[in-house]
Amino acid sequence: MDDLAACWPPYALTVTTADLTLTVARESDVPELVELVLSGVHDPAMMPFDEPWTDADPAELPQNYLRYQSSVKAGFTPDSFTLEMVVRRDGEVVGCQGLSARQYPVTRSLETGSWLGRRFHGQGIGTRMRQAVCALAFDVLGARQVTSSAFVDNPASLAVSRKVGYVENGTQLKVRRGEAALNQRLLLTPERLVRGAPVEVTGAGPLLRMLGLSEPATIG
Repeated sequence: MDDLAACWPPYALTVTTADLTLTVARESDVPELVELVLSGVHDPAMMPFDEPWTDADPAELPQNYLRYQSSVKAGFTPDSFTLEMVVRRDGEVVGCQGLSARQYPVTRSLETGSWLGRRFHGQGIGTRMRQAVCALAFDVLGARQVTSSAFVDNPASLAVSRKVGYVENGTQLKVRRGEAALNQRLLLTPERLVRGAPVEVTGAGPLLRMLGLSEPATIG
């Protein structure tokens, strides 16, 4: 374990599946992430996110992204936390996969959210990184369920959820770019998870101890 991971246990976590590696984002990852965001995440004519963070002035986005990453660490507690994981394919940053919880010791419910550089869309990466983080949620973090959501005009995200095994779980209206937009809620339980390539999790022990969770015998 490196010195920084000794200070912040989530940094020790690594999730690997086939050609993808997921690690908790560090400040040193921000320049690569910002460069990828500036190259394009989605069609500018549509907005897939509740918070339209990709609409920011390109000159302000680096500072905004660093502030966000700092806020994730500042708000991290055993009760409520976010794991914002950098996804690399063969060493190249392709996007981020998030896993968040509120009142986790009671609910054992986690929420997934992600983004992928536009030039990497349509290559199955989104499905594989979601399968990997859901395996982490159920097999290592002991989740009872994983939820997600997507606007109904985002068929690519909804298709990923279906491939991974999520089922529809109601809709709600949200405000998007100042207008009402219909959002589809999604639910995944352990028995419904459609697993892909084998997932290897290493360095989870320090994170589990930080969160006060039991350690499965199979993790690194």
